[in-house]
Amino acid sequence: MAKSSISRPRHKTGDSRVAIAIMAAGKGTRLKSRHPKVLHEVGGKPLLAHVIAAATQIVSPSNIYVIIGHEADQVRNAVAGTGVQFVAQEPQRGTGHALMCAAPSISGYEHVIVLSGDAPLITADTIRRLRDFHLEKKAAMTILSAKLENPTGYGRLLFKGKSNDVQAVVEEKSCTPAQRKLREINSGFYAFAVHPLIENLKKLKTDNPHAEYYLTDMAAVLCKAKQRVTATPTENPSEILGSNTRAELVELDHKMRRAKCEKLMSDGVTIFYPETCVIDSDVEAGADTTIEPFVQLLGKTRVGSDCRIRSYSVIKDSQIGDGVQIRPGCILDNARVANSAQLGPYSHLRPGSEIGEGAHVGNFVETKKARIGKGSKANHLSYLGDAEIGEGVNIGAGTITCNYDGVNKHVTTIGNGVFVGSDSTLVAPIKLGKGSYVGAASCITDDVPPESLAIGRTRQIVKEGWVRQKRARNGE
Repeated sequence: MAKSSISRPRHKTGDSRVAIAIMAAGKGTRLKSRHPKVLHEVGGKPLLAHVIAAATQIVSPSNIYVIIGHEADQVRNAVAGTGVQFVAQEPQRGTGHALMCAAPSISGYEHVIVLSGDAPLITADTIRRLRDFHLEKKAAMTILSAKLENPTGYGRLLFKGKSNDVQAVVEEKSCTPAQRKLREINSGFYAFAVHPLIENLKKLKTDNPHAEYYLTDMAAVLCKAKQRVTATPTENPSEILGSNTRAELVELDHKMRRAKCEKLMSDGVTIFYPETCVIDSDVEAGADTTIEPFVQLLGKTRVGSDCRIRSYSVIKDSQIGDGVQIRPGCILDNARVANSAQLGPYSHLRPGSEIGEGAHVGNFVETKKARIGKGSKANHLSYLGDAEIGEGVNIGAGTITCNYDGVNKHVTTIGNGVFVGSDSTLVAPIKLGKGSYVGAASCITDDVPPESLAIGRTRQIVKEGWVRQKRARNGE
């Protein structure tokens, strides 16, 4: 690992002093999962995505290096849209080995911050404080520490006297009885000066039960090389919590969602029984909106102000305007709902649905790739798929747009002011002209001109006395 053999990349951003490396190569054996550890979700998105989101508030994505190994392609694909860089660690031989693999990528920087990809509660403020403390102290290595009431399972920091300078990190299994009583622990988050880091990485040894290179050993290595190693405690110890088990995943999810509810409520949203609601970390909601118990707001959903979302509704990746009323049991997926619209109860808006201002979509109405114009109503028991519906339209109960012929999907176009009677079947492709009427129980297969009446049913036949004659024939 000679210095002359390391390329120094050009950086496109104006500030190339600091890089961030995120450890994301591990298997997560204790999760008992075939999926990569860092792709398990809390708060509605992968563990790694939360860490990247915090890191991008400190440096640009081009200066973030995610170190991947186990199921590397899955991890890469999951967060490729963030714009971060990737470093392959093959094989995976510990955290120290991870930085050995990253050395060529980070060698052109002055400092690198090392984060754990499975600790989603870390905040940008904490990373920023770690960076600033590290730069202020001109240290070769700065450890983000935490003071815990119960430090069991964590490595302890051994300080030089009463200073912030560290002489070693001792893993718990190697602690003396006196060292076990120490409460300040190593969080696994670090800042390094790149030059002394790279110069001394080769001094790490694998004389441990797993035969791996441990980054924690760099504290002792750097101290022996007369380099300064220091530590600064996090203000919120829960930020450093990882997720090694399913129980820890669930606990992290609970903490994140509770914090999300508290943030929304502080911004003017009423959430009744927040412990029953599932609200993802990227959800936004405007002031004076009310969220009733057992509501799920998922993905990148945006809810406007003065809305009411009633119990048992599940809304994912949807845009909700102001003053919208969503009655119980509605399902929305990638839908857009304009101001003052009313949905439900039990409406199902599938991807591509756009509900206009003041429109009503009622109980047991399903929409898919349907645009419903301002003030239009579909209040009961209808399926509207691949439809362009104008303003002021009335869709009667039981109406169906027959959009699929077994091979292709076709569009139904309904002009402004159209009245569609109940139990109508509209066989696409078809157009209903402005102001036209469709008689109830009609099957419409041809276009309807504007302001026309279309009736597509057989004429009613009444046979008087038919029941009396039937009974007589049967000897009743």
